[in-house]
Amino acid sequence: MLRKVDHIGIAVRSLEEAIRFYGPALGLDVVGIEEVPEQRTRVAILPIGESRIELLEGTDKDSPVARSIGARGEGLHHLCFQVNNLEGELARLREAGVRLVDGYPRKGAGGCLVAFIHPSSASGVLIELSQPAEDGETEG
Repeated sequence: MLRKVDHIGIAVRSLEEAIRFYGPALGLDVVGIEEVPEQRTRVAILPIGESRIELLEGTDKDSPVARSIGARGEGLHHLCFQVNNLEGELARLREAGVRLVDGYPRKGAGGCLVAFIHPSSASGVLIELSQPAEDGETEG
């Protein structure tokens, strides 16, 4: 079951340049920058209300974020919804015939578990599902 909009992921070529706009210009605070080696991505986290913006920078030219920028340019990368039970949601979606990028949860930023729904099943939008670390195991 979807709990809330967890974050909006925005693909950027340079975290430093993007932070200048989303930070001081919009008045949002960067509460952390984290590297997610499994995704070859650096993430800047900017809370806003009960959600946050995640600025995403690829750490190599073959990372998913860098490939996305190469194909579509900078901008909206994905929309993320928080869930209580990621494995259960993936099973439910598979049963409903939804095309998944990830068949199983993997580690994401902040130690949460994540999986993606393919844009072809979501009107062209890449959807991430995220289970907070406190709700489940993050090692695997």
